[in-house]
Amino acid sequence: KGLEMIEAKWLFDVPMDKIEVLVHRQSVLHSAVQFTDNAVIAQLGVPDMRVPIQYALTYPKRMSIPDNELDLTEYASLTFEKPDTDTFYALELARWAGTEGGTLATVFNASDEAAVELFMRGELSYLEITDAIEYAMQSHKNIKNPTLSDIYNADKEAREIVYKRRHK
Repeated sequence: KGLEMIEAKWLFDVPMDKIEVLVHRQSVLHSAVQFTDNAVIAQLGVPDMRVPIQYALTYPKRMSIPDNELDLTEYASLTFEKPDTDTFYALELARWAGTEGGTLATVFNASDEAAVELFMRGELSYLEITDAIEYAMQSHKNIKNPTLSDIYNADKEAREIVYKRRHK
């Protein structure tokens, strides 16, 4: 969800303090936008990623996906709650990266990918993933208006920080 917050900021030019994450365990609501008149338009769908992936591949066309129809009568209610940011601290790190901008968002993403890779190899515990991301972000000197080369370098350096930290 942290990366989706950063994506929303850049794709829709929305300040990070206007982006809210809610926990929705049914996974039927995929996104919602609240307008200045407080009306909310939501995108609902079955709880899988086939539609978003297909839409990304076929944009701007929309194509049918057999056996993928949302039946709202299957859901007695849709529930939403605020995330526990103490438990899911990576959301706060993502908000920091999105707010600061520059190369910090690259560091957030790259260190997350490196930490998850180490986790998948059994070299890092699940709870250490967020620690690795935070360490890489704190170790990084943010470049506010980066070149493409700066972004590539930030990605490489973040991964190296995570790998080196793990193998000390």
